[in-house]
Amino acid sequence: MKVAQLIIISFIFVGCSKNEFDIIISNGTIVDGSGQGSYQADIGIVDDRIVKIGDLSESKSVHIINAENLIVSPGFIDSHTHAIRGIFDVPTAESSLLQGVTTLTDGNDGTSPFPIKDHYKKIENTRISPNWAVFVGQGTIRQEVMGLENRDPTASELSKMKLMVKEAMEEGALGISTGLFYVPGSFSSTSEVIELSKVAARYGGIYISHMREEAVDVLKSINETINIGIKAKIPVQITHHKIIGKENWGLSKETLKLVDNAIKDGVQVSIDQYPYTASQTSIRALIPQWAQAGGRTDLLQRIDDPKTRKLIIDGIVERILFDRGGGHPKNIFISKSSWNTSLEGKNLAELCIERDLEPSPYNAAMVVFDIIKGGGASAVYHAINSDDVDLIMQHPMTSIASDGPMTVFGVGSPHPRTYGTFARVLGSYVRERNILSLEEAVRKMTSLPAQILSITQRGLIKEGYYADVAIFDPKTILDKATFEDPHQYAVGVISVIVNGEIVIDQGVHNGNKPGRVLRGPGYNGSNN
Repeated sequence: MKVAQLIIISFIFVGCSKNEFDIIISNGTIVDGSGQGSYQADIGIVDDRIVKIGDLSESKSVHIINAENLIVSPGFIDSHTHAIRGIFDVPTAESSLLQGVTTLTDGNDGTSPFPIKDHYKKIENTRISPNWAVFVGQGTIRQEVMGLENRDPTASELSKMKLMVKEAMEEGALGISTGLFYVPGSFSSTSEVIELSKVAARYGGIYISHMREEAVDVLKSINETINIGIKAKIPVQITHHKIIGKENWGLSKETLKLVDNAIKDGVQVSIDQYPYTASQTSIRALIPQWAQAGGRTDLLQRIDDPKTRKLIIDGIVERILFDRGGGHPKNIFISKSSWNTSLEGKNLAELCIERDLEPSPYNAAMVVFDIIKGGGASAVYHAINSDDVDLIMQHPMTSIASDGPMTVFGVGSPHPRTYGTFARVLGSYVRERNILSLEEAVRKMTSLPAQILSITQRGLIKEGYYADVAIFDPKTILDKATFEDPHQYAVGVISVIVNGEIVIDQGVHNGNKPGRVLRGPGYNGSNN
């Protein structure tokens, strides 16, 4: 431990020598995040730290939270979000805090703010309720240097991208992310990604990836991810791991074997996952990547050209039948369309019928073209099997993450994961279905992501650690958001503390915004 940290902690303990605390959490059942069994104890908090765990019945405090019959755990760490979409509109982040989440990470799937330092300054100036950290997106860097061109970088371009990764890591990025399914990441070779990941590795960062394929070629994508970890000497995380397409259901048994074998060989491999059988992303996920090269204008030209139009249609039909479409246009719902809100909540089959068309994959492709030309949309894709979700969740290196934006309440028809991910695991997968024990579920939400992402002194209920705490009722915690009615907050979280400050009090957000930027291990200490 650094000398400065020892001084701070020593000061804190001196401060509580008179049995005075800022907050006492009394009578609670502590699930400390380690995965070990629960126990009864009180928790004393001074400033932003947990300073005492034990019997504090004779102690004094400014605030006393009676946690009788409640679970007291570390605040949850959402290791994969797209909360930058909305966090400046909703800095209080109720949808996350009311699930017990105290830390959000962004910059996933290859897309991130840049420069990192400017983004962190904006977060700090805005003031938000949860803690915040970001990855640097390989796709963002590639687009900055090369645009949306479908080619390998020149030596000069690669050098520039490596310098940008270096800059991002020194400014506090957690690591580097890729979205190899998305443009422009899909245009990147494995060797290009390895070279950029080597830079992140030198700063203690992680490689987190939306892989190239989560359907028929998912095994190839797992192997590519592992190979990047080996060649770049960097920990890797398979992000929002799932198996898409009915023909591929059950392949999680094979993907997890590959993960286990890699771990046995000394590769640091982890997984994150959301507990749903549907994904959410842009409607462009149905468009072959080659057709998106050069950006929107070039895509529209290809759609209008008879030869390339047919090829694009073939690609869309294939993805509806064997990939994200789950075999039928009815499985693809428009979640948000800023240019035409009447599309929201309707599936592609319904939109075909509205146009007096048979709801076939071919006609659905015509609807997709109309949506793209109009201004695009995000969509929810029902194409995942619950058995795969269960098996992936039970893997010891799987952490829980929402993959969701910070949705403005009542706007659009978003994936319910934004409102329900963590509560859903605790309510459904722990209490109702016994897929996980309570202790293991909490570990997957706290110490495991903290360990993987090198987030220090958080993720455990432990003396000297930051006071990020979630207090919830194990009998009532539950997600309420559904695909049909997504704008519903989770229930059962009673209190949430971020950096020693109460944010959720008796199930209500009090407006406090004590969140901090959590910089990665490569941070050079400069805020300039």
